[in-house]
Amino acid sequence: MSAISRDPAFYLPHRAPFLLLDEILDIEPGVRARATWTLSGDEWFFAGHFPGQPITPGVLVLESIAQCGAVAVLADERYAGKLPLFGGVEHARFRRSVVPGDTVQLECEMTRLSVRAGKGTGTASVNGVTCVESDLLFVMSNAS
Repeated sequence: MSAISRDPAFYLPHRAPFLLLDEILDIEPGVRARATWTLSGDEWFFAGHFPGQPITPGVLVLESIAQCGAVAVLADERYAGKLPLFGGVEHARFRRSVVPGDTVQLECEMTRLSVRAGKGTGTASVNGVTCVESDLLFVMSNAS
């Protein structure tokens, strides 16, 4: 593996409060990426989802998987100046809640990738237990 930046903001245009990755663990450009997201409990969404029993919204866990996949795509020099945008979600399964204090391990692997679109499969897990798994479809847009 070549040297990688561990900072997700190096690859992604997302910024707080919507950058949902803390650290990049591994990248194989154009193929796969692994990252983490640690939830402190101070995140903006916990106040209302749900008071007294905070749970990370499932769509945000899906978004964190998608951001992990976007790192894999954008680390590939063939996609410089591009932005992968959600095109669809297939076979999503929510198996465990993500709560304050959890460190989510994210993995996303590209199963199809072209100049215009792609598909990846990803998982989010905590302590080796799968929380969310899904196939994600995306289309490529110009970043500017």
